Amino acid sequence: MATRLGLGLPQNKQYDIGRDVPDVARAAEEMGYESLWVYERALFPLASSQGLYGIEGLPWPEGYRGVAEPLVTLTLAAAATHRARLGTSVLVAPLHMPFQLAKALATLDAAAGGRVVAGLGTGWSLDEYAAAAVRPFEERGKALDEVIDVCRAVWGADPVSYEGTLTKISSAAVAPKPARPIPILLAATNKRAQRRLVDKADGWLPVGLGADRIAAQWRELQDLAAERGRATPLQTVLRANASYSAKAYDGADRAPFQGDVDQIVADLVAHAAVGLDEILIDLQTSTRDAEELKDVAAALITTARAAGV
Repeated sequence: MATRLGLGLPQNKQYDIGRDVPDVARAAEEMGYESLWVYERALFPLASSQGLYGIEGLPWPEGYRGVAEPLVTLTLAAAATHRARLGTSVLVAPLHMPFQLAKALATLDAAAGGRVVAGLGTGWSLDEYAAAAVRPFEERGKALDEVIDVCRAVWGADPVSYEGTLTKISSAAVAPKPARPIPILLAATNKRAQRRLVDKADGWLPVGLGADRIAAQWRELQDLAAERGRATPLQTVLRANASYSAKAYDGADRAPFQGDVDQIVADLVAHAAVGLDEILIDLQTSTRDAEELKDVAAALITTARAAGV
């Protein structure tokens, strides 16, 4: 069976959110993309000692200077489409109050007819945690656990009851309910996070850093699932952060998903061979506007399908 393909929606500062998100979403669905995705970047610190991903000295990309709020972006896409699933890869769950987030996701899923995929992570930005003022950065794992548990409770049958650190629900009716159980996928990058994924989530959201690395991580995760007695298979959606250029990249240091359409598709072929369910292609950092994003997305899906992806 062919690997499903999804497309990242235009959230970055060079796009007109109200115009470009519905336009790209509608066009992507017509092209055959089966899902549409957003990510979360809450702010862009102008003076921070912390680099990108918490790595000292690594600058934040300029594209992060104004990223549209993910659930508002997905709502715009939902209103413009009919079939494509609507996913977050990833939403930094501990930046949100658990109950409000659970209710927002349920409402969006009910409105969209059961198309939401909740991809969650703990994040890495100290500045974002300080601005959100929900839980300290040091409690991010516990905060994610509570978000997952509250979502499961709120999305389940009434009466809803829950007793947590932030959230206390005493026998309440909570509606609307999702149109179907919303899958929760996690971006697990360490042993503790992998155990949480296997025990509490529906699937995995890796980042495409090379097919061999992904294959090794996938084997490790499957082994852990077997070790912990997980009965249901894990869903998998790979995030491919593409760096598109009109001309082929001819350097020996080419990163995965960097270069022209043929080079990006070659990487899609290699990563699809790992056996993951779906690959999300995010082009927005390397396209100048929505028209170029649509043109490249169309060329990619046509070439990828011809290559057997």
